[in-house]
Amino acid sequence: MRYDERPADDTPVHTDDLPATPTRDRNIVATAWVEAPAGLLDIGDDLPGRPVAEYKRRIGPWLLWRAGPAKGGDARYWACPHDRLDEQYTFRLRPDGRGEGTGPSGVTHDRFRTWKEDLRDAR
Repeated sequence: MRYDERPADDTPVHTDDLPATPTRDRNIVATAWVEAPAGLLDIGDDLPGRPVAEYKRRIGPWLLWRAGPAKGGDARYWACPHDRLDEQYTFRLRPDGRGEGTGPSGVTHDRFRTWKEDLRDAR
């Protein structure tokens, strides 16, 4: 099922229960994450339609969430290590494909791929 056709799942979920791989049958919304830090709950507030973040997957110890569409629209990705919810990084992806975000290395990235690699290589 395409990501934008999956039903929102607001069943309460704890950090340890967030799956390692993408869910294909539903979208876990940030408001369902019991331990969700404030920095995640409002990442879509300045985006068109004020989208609520949805869980995407783990990248090593990192939890990856996205508010907004995967392609063709304004979106923001958010990540934190599963054991340090106060360590948070975001990447803004614009409709024209431009992006910007600082990773855990302190480097500012303009490509989503290099931002994710920064997460992967950080721990």
